[in-house]
Amino acid sequence: MPEVKVPGMTLTPALTTFDTTDAMRLGQWWAAALGGSVVDENDGWFVIVKLPNEQLLAFQKIDDPTPGKNRIHLDLTTADVAGDVARLLDSGASKVADREAGGFAWTTLADPDGNQFCVSPEH
Repeated sequence: MPEVKVPGMTLTPALTTFDTTDAMRLGQWWAAALGGSVVDENDGWFVIVKLPNEQLLAFQKIDDPTPGKNRIHLDLTTADVAGDVARLLDSGASKVADREAGGFAWTTLADPDGNQFCVSPEH
């Protein structure tokens, strides 16, 4: 399959995020399984695990798994959220929603096969 390149894209994969009803439990399980450690707990609603290779996994507490939504997704960061979201939409993504929680905002998109992913500002 040919590689798809979008000119001017500044996105960086930041996290692989798992939806779960118990973010702390699942985060601690993956940390132990992969030799990592929990580095941020966010009151148990968004747990971040750092692996020995510096890769980050996130575990996002949800009340109930959404039918039809992938439970593991990429979180991408960029210095230009609006510009990169526009480029992704032009290249075949679809917008699911703009979201905000605790002063942090992001955009949820879906790839051409319907797999959801998030785009947020670099922090």
